[in-house]
Amino acid sequence: MAKSLADYIRSARSQIREVDCDTLEDWLRTRDDLVLVDVREAHAFVEGHLPEAIHVPRGYLEALADPDYAHCHPVLSQARDQVVVLYCDSGTRSALSAVTLQEMGFSEVYNLGGGINVWDAEDKPIVT
Repeated sequence: MAKSLADYIRSARSQIREVDCDTLEDWLRTRDDLVLVDVREAHAFVEGHLPEAIHVPRGYLEALADPDYAHCHPVLSQARDQVVVLYCDSGTRSALSAVTLQEMGFSEVYNLGGGINVWDAEDKPIVT
């Protein structure tokens, strides 16, 4: 039987840890080992993103996270032993991305539950 998008999302969510907006906001204030990653497309990142976020589109995630890749992302590729929090609009693409980073050996990966949509709805700061 062919898998649907819902099947992939359900599977991903069963394999990852999620963090809520209040916890992430606290971590951003108190932790210096956190890497916050926006996996949305470039136009969405430019329109608004979470403070301190780096941009790593999901379509390039594996390459940019791999320190052996010549054009890897200088922050993400060196964050295997740091806390990495991923987000997208709703928490779906970032959940799939969290599974990928875990499979690549990243030790502490989280998904922002509900993504930037919930972050914005809770009136948390967004950089525009």
